[in-house]
Amino acid sequence: MNHDRSDHELIGDLLVRYARGIDTKDWSLFRTCFTDDVKADYGDIGVWSGVDEITDYMTAAHERMPRTNHMMSNFSIEVDGDDASATSYVHVVLVIAEEPLMWIDGVGQYADELVRSDDGWRIRKRAYSTSRLVASDSALLEQRG
Repeated sequence: MNHDRSDHELIGDLLVRYARGIDTKDWSLFRTCFTDDVKADYGDIGVWSGVDEITDYMTAAHERMPRTNHMMSNFSIEVDGDDASATSYVHVVLVIAEEPLMWIDGVGQYADELVRSDDGWRIRKRAYSTSRLVASDSALLEQRG
C-alpha cells in the first residue's frame, strides 16, 4: 500500500491549515502557509508583501474577535512540477462581539500560486475576491477596513 500523499491532498491540507491558523489564532501555524516573500492582495481589505506583513495584519484584525470560522471548499488544484495553482471558496463568519452578538458573514474566493519548498507547499501569491458580505449591523462593514 502506498502511503505517500498526493500533491493535491497536500495543497488541500495547506488551504485548510490557513483557515485553522486564523480560527485558532495560531500565528506560527498561519505563517507556515506562505513563502517569506508572499504577495497577498485581498482587494479592498489590503495588499501585503511578505509573510510578516500579512501575519501582522491578520493578528491585529482578529485579536479582539471572540470567534471566527473560516470554511474552505471547492478546491481546484493544478500541479506543474514544483509549481501549482489553486482556487478555493471561503465562507467566513467573524464574531465581533458576544453581547450583543455582532458578526460579519462573508463569501469569497482565493486564487493562489503555490510553490513546493523543502518544508512542503507554500502560497507565494494570493488574490482574494469577495462575492458577498453582510453584517449584523451595517456599521461593522464600515469599520472592518
